[in-house]
Amino acid sequence: MEPTENNDIKTGNKSYFFRAYLIVAIAAVGMLGFKKFLPSKIFTETPGNTKNVVVDSLMLEALEDAKKEKASGKDTLGKAQLSYEETYGVKFPAETTDDYKGYQYLIPFYEKLMQLEKTGEGNVRIAYFGDSMTDGDMIVKDLRAKLQARFGGEGVGFVNITSESAPSRSTLTHMFSDNWKTQSYLKVKHPARPFGVNGHVFFAKHDTVNPAWVQYAAKNVSHLTSLNSPTLFYGCSGNGNAQVRVVVGKDTIVKKLTATGLLNTVKLGDAYRGFKASFIKADTIPFYGFNFDNGKGVHVDNFSNRGNSGLAIGNFNTPLMKAFQEKLGYDLIVLHYGTNVLNYGTRDYTWYEKRMARVVAHLRECFPGTAILIISTADKSTKYGTEMKTDSAVVPLTRAQKRFAEKSGAGYVNLYTLMGGNGSMVKWVEEEPARANKDYTHFNFRGSKQIGDLIYNQLNNGYEKYKALRGGKPLPKDAVMDLSVPKPQKPDTNAKPDSFKLAPQKAPLPAGGAASPKATVPGVVKPAAGTTVKPATNAGKPAATAAPAAKPTVQPAAPVTKPVVKPVVTPKADTTHVQ
Repeated sequence: MEPTENNDIKTGNKSYFFRAYLIVAIAAVGMLGFKKFLPSKIFTETPGNTKNVVVDSLMLEALEDAKKEKASGKDTLGKAQLSYEETYGVKFPAETTDDYKGYQYLIPFYEKLMQLEKTGEGNVRIAYFGDSMTDGDMIVKDLRAKLQARFGGEGVGFVNITSESAPSRSTLTHMFSDNWKTQSYLKVKHPARPFGVNGHVFFAKHDTVNPAWVQYAAKNVSHLTSLNSPTLFYGCSGNGNAQVRVVVGKDTIVKKLTATGLLNTVKLGDAYRGFKASFIKADTIPFYGFNFDNGKGVHVDNFSNRGNSGLAIGNFNTPLMKAFQEKLGYDLIVLHYGTNVLNYGTRDYTWYEKRMARVVAHLRECFPGTAILIISTADKSTKYGTEMKTDSAVVPLTRAQKRFAEKSGAGYVNLYTLMGGNGSMVKWVEEEPARANKDYTHFNFRGSKQIGDLIYNQLNNGYEKYKALRGGKPLPKDAVMDLSVPKPQKPDTNAKPDSFKLAPQKAPLPAGGAASPKATVPGVVKPAAGTTVKPATNAGKPAATAAPAAKPTVQPAAPVTKPVVKPVVTPKADTTHVQ
């Protein structure tokens, strides 16, 4: 009987195996048959709720308006050649729209760099606006490091009072209490006080027992080992009793807050390794943040906001931004956006192109004479069928970003192309070691460093070409402008003088020349002979709203004495209110 039972078991096992095999085969054939009826993109284009990707309300409104408009995303500039008028006696070679970089529009920035490099004195400042791609000082810290290593400069720049990315920031230790009220230009249209240059305004909640506080400490990072000239920026208020109490090691310093001007500053000291600042009776004063720099060399401020499309910058208060410009003196504004604009059921980004052109025009009003650089979206991968590929919206968005850069007279970095173009994000994620995260959108620290290097290399390429074209020639006589310190807005004769030294005032960008009397940006684009360039329909008129022409000025700022670094004990981290 035993042999018979064993045979039956073997026969049963074979039967089950063949049945399972048959089921798998039928399923495979069925999938092949139904494949043509399945969508090529398995996941919908509706944005998901992830930790780092959120959406600003202005972009949602713009998208809804775009649905009501009949717009075309055609590249109306085609493959036209763009030629330039001279700026400061320099004219870059003509370039095609396909390979557009717009170095001509960065000449005021390049001239300041050259003067800094020649003399070793003066300063150059960059405002880098971005989204979650620059969260935690990613990318920006690497660009800053390269610039400071070459041109000098100490300090991390402007830092918020509170920040959602504080725990992930590797260039600064940043902690704060939980009794701060924060208003962001991504969520609030009408703030209690105007937003600062960082897109935020902060208020200390009334608490007599535990006043609001913020704490910073430098890290052992090259050029960032001290909190140089820590200076608090705050706005106008009728509050005459407010104070900031600063604890540095075992020492305590108390500073009175005089909030009489549109924008006020108070310097807390020369240079510290770390400090804790508590705000006493200051609940009615709008605060913006602290600035840390040594006043010479290059400084780069990282103004990243998760979920930002860039449109919110159009809500900046012009008088307040001019006040920030008087004190900080920006030479270049970088707009690095795109991550939050992809994947909304459209590949026509004319609506975004129009609105960002208006944003650039507004920035020219807020920061007269400052060069502007547009950085495109990077590659992003989405699942089509069973394979990760470059999202179909990436290239149309980069084209729209290039178009509004061209029309607005701004430089342009095609990050998608620089990182390798089609399919590059898949490679960056799946190679060993990986350079991007598994969301196929954001870079890791290794990838961020490479992106920072790529941006630096393109900027430097334009700079080296500028020096070669300049050839050591003196600037035209009409390119010299007054570097006298401007007066602060609406000074109060009874108040103490503002402790923050005003930056040299910049003149608006020069016009293209006598042949182009209507030009309002340097090196205005003109089509090459035999080429017709038609403006896009309803593309806005950024050039018309740019600052009026004036005699440009490019001279290094007066040298600033390097602050003395006092040895202090870094305060222990307060783990109770760490974000």
